[in-house]
Amino acid sequence: MSSEGTEPGPGSGPGPGPEPGPLCPDHGQALSWFCGSERRPVCAACTGLGGRCRGHRIRRAEERAEELRNKIVDQCERLQLQSAGISKYMADVLPGKNQRAVSMASAARELVIQRLSLVRSLCESEEQRLLEQVHGEEERAHQSILTQRVHWAEALQKLDTIRTSLVGMLTHLDDLQLIQKEQEIFERTEEAEGILDPQESEMLNFNEKCTRSPLLTQLWATAVLGSLSGTEDIRIDERTVSPFLQLSDDRKTLTFSTKKSKPCADGPERFDHWPNALAATSFQDGLHAWIVNVQNSCAYKVGVASGHLPRKGSGSDCRLGHNAFSWVFSRYDQEFRFSHNAQHEPLGLLRGPAQLGVLLDLQARELLFYEPASGTVLYTYHGAFPGPLFPVFAVADQTISIVR
Repeated sequence: MSSEGTEPGPGSGPGPGPEPGPLCPDHGQALSWFCGSERRPVCAACTGLGGRCRGHRIRRAEERAEELRNKIVDQCERLQLQSAGISKYMADVLPGKNQRAVSMASAARELVIQRLSLVRSLCESEEQRLLEQVHGEEERAHQSILTQRVHWAEALQKLDTIRTSLVGMLTHLDDLQLIQKEQEIFERTEEAEGILDPQESEMLNFNEKCTRSPLLTQLWATAVLGSLSGTEDIRIDERTVSPFLQLSDDRKTLTFSTKKSKPCADGPERFDHWPNALAATSFQDGLHAWIVNVQNSCAYKVGVASGHLPRKGSGSDCRLGHNAFSWVFSRYDQEFRFSHNAQHEPLGLLRGPAQLGVLLDLQARELLFYEPASGTVLYTYHGAFPGPLFPVFAVADQTISIVR
C-alpha cells in the first residue's frame, strides 16, 4: 500500500463524527476511506486483508474531500479572475474594436468609392475619346467617299462627252473630213485613256484600329475573365490526343511522356507525331474565354486551330503556329512568342505566367492572351478566322490543365 495513506486494521472505523452516510454495499460499513486506484470511496473492510482494495493507494475520505474543497476554491478563484478578465475585455476592448471596425469600414467604403469613381471617370474619358475617334474616322471615310463620288461623276461625264464626240465624228464625217480630224481623234482618245479605272484604296475604308485602346482592352479582358462571361466547359477530345500525351479522367489535363502511351486507336482525328490535342468544343461565332494552368510546364502551346489542321506526320503543316490553320501563344524555356503561319513574334516577358487566359471574340475578329493574376494583356491578334475554331493545346514538358 502507498505511503499516501495509512492502512486501517480490520474492523476499525472512522471514529466519532456526523451522522453516518451511505454504507459499503459489500460490507455494510461506513465509506470512511478513499481508494486512489479505483477513484471511489470504500470502507475499512475493503482496504484490509482480503479486501478488494488491499495494496491500493488508500487515504481517509475526509482528507480527499478537503483536497477537493481546496481545488474547488482554487477553481472558483480562477473562474472569478477569468470572469473579471472577460468583463474587462467586454468593457474596455470590444467597444474600441467596434469603433475601429466602424471607422475602418467607413474608410474602406470611401476608398472603394474614390477608386471606382476614378475608374469610372477614366472609363468615361476613354469612352469619349474613342467615340470621338470613331466619329472622326467615320467622317474621314465619308468625306473620302464623297470626294471619290464627285471625281468619278466628273470622269463619267467627261467619258460620255468624249464618246458622244467620237460617235458624232464616226456617223457624220466623210472620209476626207475624218482624216482631217485625226489629230482631234487622237487627243480625245488620249484624254479618255488618261481617266484610269477605279482602284481599291484604304482611304475609302473605315479603319477599325481607331477603336484599339490598351486601357479598354485590359479592362475588357479583366471583366470577361473576372466574370467568366462567355466561358465554356472546355474538355479535350480524347480522339485527337497525341500518343506522347496522357489525358486525365476529367479530360482537362495533358501530361507529356517521352515514350508513347498505351496503344490507342489511330483514327483520322489523332495527332500521330507532334504532342498536340484539340478540344471537343468548337466555336463559329460569339465571345469565348477559358483559362489554362501552365505553371508546371516550360514547353507548351495554347491557342486556337481550324478543324482543317492536318494531324498526320512530322511536317510543319501539323505543327502548331507553323501553318495557316493555327494561332498559338508558346513557351520554350524562357522564350515566349505568338505564332501563326510560320510567323513568330517574340514577346518580351520577364517571367512565365502561372495561368494563361484565352479570349476569342469572333465578331470582333480578335484573339487575346491574358495573365489573370496581374491583369496583363500578353498579346492581341486581329484578323479573319476561318471557322469553326477549336481550342488547341500542346505540351512537351510536364503538364498543363484547363482550369475553366
